Amino acid sequence: MTLLVSGLALFFLVHMVPTRPLVRAGLVDALGARIYRALFAILAAAGLVLIVLGYGAMQGLGRGNPQLWVPPPWIKHVVFLLMIPAIILLVAAFVPSRIRTAVRHPMLVALFIWAFAHLLANGDLASLLLFGSFLAFAVYDQISVMTREAPGPLGSARGGSPQDMIVIAAGLALYALLLFWGHAKLTGVALLP
Repeated sequence: MTLLVSGLALFFLVHMVPTRPLVRAGLVDALGARIYRALFAILAAAGLVLIVLGYGAMQGLGRGNPQLWVPPPWIKHVVFLLMIPAIILLVAAFVPSRIRTAVRHPMLVALFIWAFAHLLANGDLASLLLFGSFLAFAVYDQISVMTREAPGPLGSARGGSPQDMIVIAAGLALYALLLFWGHAKLTGVALLP
């Protein structure tokens, strides 16, 4: 559990810096923009590695990862449905489109849906720590970007119907890839028999 908690703490501490514009500006002034970005990327990647190792270790522990609740068998269908808009919104974060403009911060909404859906499907302590932390951060960061009016990675770029269709098609293709192959390769958990 120590690895997972350490990884989550590092990952989210690093990601909280941009939510504090004065802290971020001070670091950029002290380090320079390139060093700040490199340090951000290195520390975030280190946190992610610790999260993956810690979550994997807890999943293999059995008694060290107690089952807090047992999700009903039908919940997987709800999760499959929730993940469709989550993946489409994830794609929308990187493509100027009307979807992105309407949602404003589609990656945060995608993160929220992803974490919520995975909390529904997993009742063990490791999953509660992992997905609960990401859910809490998504809520915190959504509030943060609204109060500081952060435009997101694409700024004010806008798109139209063709870009919406690209976002939806790419999102559905990515969803199918994860459903039939990618989730099992990335996590070791096959979604379909």
